[in-house]
Amino acid sequence: MLILSAGYTYMGFRLIVPAQLPAPWNWVAWIAIVVFLLIPPLTMYFQMKRVDNHWATALMWVGYISMGFFSFLFTAVVMRDLAGLVFFTGGKMFGDPASATAAFDPERRLFLMRVLSLGIIALASAMTAVGFFEARKRPGVITVDVPLANLPEEFEGFRIVQITDIHAGLTVGHSFIQSVVDQVNALKPDMVAFTGDFADGSVAHLHHIVEPMASMSAPYGKFFVTGNHEYYSGVVQWLGEATLLGFRTLVNEHVIIEKNGGRMLLAGVTDVGGGAFSPDHASSPVKALSGAPEAGVKILLAHQPRSLYEAAPLGFDLQLSGHTHGGQFIPWNLAASIGQPFLSGLNTYGKTVIYVSKGTGYWGPPIRLGSRSEITVLRLTRNGAPPKA
Repeated sequence: MLILSAGYTYMGFRLIVPAQLPAPWNWVAWIAIVVFLLIPPLTMYFQMKRVDNHWATALMWVGYISMGFFSFLFTAVVMRDLAGLVFFTGGKMFGDPASATAAFDPERRLFLMRVLSLGIIALASAMTAVGFFEARKRPGVITVDVPLANLPEEFEGFRIVQITDIHAGLTVGHSFIQSVVDQVNALKPDMVAFTGDFADGSVAHLHHIVEPMASMSAPYGKFFVTGNHEYYSGVVQWLGEATLLGFRTLVNEHVIIEKNGGRMLLAGVTDVGGGAFSPDHASSPVKALSGAPEAGVKILLAHQPRSLYEAAPLGFDLQLSGHTHGGQFIPWNLAASIGQPFLSGLNTYGKTVIYVSKGTGYWGPPIRLGSRSEITVLRLTRNGAPPKA
């Protein structure tokens, strides 16, 4: 709330004050800023109190879409102000003094500020509309060949379908979950890997939304590891719900997948922040490999890419992660990369190949721009070279 308040206040002072709107329009503009600032926490309060009606749902949509709009608007205002600072400072220092004085003429300045403000508001509105359309589309299906030198020949062409960061609840409902399940089943995967962030809310409140997951199937199983959001809404309950839906949960443990005599080790760790909520959930790739037999290839499911720093020295051939949403949209893409080795796609770290999904759903504002949601088909192969480190 402190961050949002600072951002909304900055936009007010840089858009409303310079525009010199006549009364009462200046007060209307400030009241609108305050109202849109208060809607998101109000919707969170409704979620906690289990308020579920048409008014609460409508307010929730308005709140989260407005957050996306103001994110774009904030970015545009900052860029405008930086450009203006460079232009006017450079004009005064190196330009003709008469031109600099004309540039700062009060009437001309007021006109330019109003035109620029209207322009960036229109730009932010257009970006919000496009981002909303992109987020609400069915996830795209991405097929990626993953070269693994140690892959047993029995697993050549083995297809793992990865889903992640669905964030059921809030604005992601039953119909969206059903469409994801239909897409995954149509792909006929050998195995399904769900790398965390199932939902935003309690099992009691959201179990009816996620129930289509029970009909998702794969001959070699479907597996689930926790993301950070499971710990915000009851990790024990969500692990139990995942089990009821047919997932094998991997809490710092492993399983052996066998196919025609070939063996592949699949391990899963809890989210890197899980230990802050429960000591039993401290993420540990070492523990996940405890007692593991020999296997041709070792694969790790880990919600956050930064698990790679601990996993790579242990000899994992492949890590599948999510969490970053590929940035989702500006300016949050800058924050998403903090502390993470990679933001999206197929990459190499040492001798470990890692694939970071952009996410199957979205979090917060129902907006994606430049980072479409995805369902990923990872085709394991012994051929080809891994991506450059």
